[in-house]
Amino acid sequence: MNLLALESSTDTLFIATARDDQRWLHSGAGGQQTSSQLLPAVLALMADAGLSFDALDAIVFGRGPGSFTGLRTACAIAQGLAFVAKGGQGVPVLPVDTLMTVAEEARLQHGCTQVLACVDARMDEVYNAVYQYVDGHWQTLGELQVCPPQAVQVPAGFVVAGNAHAIYGERLAPAATHLHAMPTAQALLSLAPYLLAQGQAVAAQDALPLYIRDKVAKTTAEREAEKLAQAALVPSAPSAPNPTP
Repeated sequence: MNLLALESSTDTLFIATARDDQRWLHSGAGGQQTSSQLLPAVLALMADAGLSFDALDAIVFGRGPGSFTGLRTACAIAQGLAFVAKGGQGVPVLPVDTLMTVAEEARLQHGCTQVLACVDARMDEVYNAVYQYVDGHWQTLGELQVCPPQAVQVPAGFVVAGNAHAIYGERLAPAATHLHAMPTAQALLSLAPYLLAQGQAVAAQDALPLYIRDKVAKTTAEREAEKLAQAALVPSAPSAPNPTP
């Protein structure tokens, strides 16, 4: 398959292309730089691979949870490129959970099959989810969560993989085995064949980021609307009676 994979949910930007069994990989600064760096890096990597957008079978992107800026940028670029691929006929988009991608990276690098994927969510919290690799694919055990690092519960026999331990240290599951693993685009390419075969791809316009936590900041319009709503709930002071002539 010919695939393009985008992963920008953390402070590191990962891009990969697959042309049949060949791979081309790129990593660089993400975070706030994602919006300016992602598209030029994609174009350069596609050129290095000698791969045109008309030859793509699908575009894969990490849908989150993670950096709001990174997720929005990756989703928007995946949508835009998918729309114009194949001469405007378009190609499907495959959104993949960031934490499953961490689990897959841990499997590729360390051979793990029972993983609690855990990445920094900032604001003194972590994103985490539990995965088990069975019959050639990952099963999600429970829901994706966001919580303080000390609240993470690790099932017996599972390792903790991600980037959170380097940040929170002993506050995060001190009795567990910890492995560093990032949600890489190479892991996305590894996950893609099974997920595509399971019908997980969507039309470009239906691809959306995954947010677990509410938005960190409200827009100016939202703040003004909230002020107006609060003002409407505050009873006005009674007017003073007119003096009797």
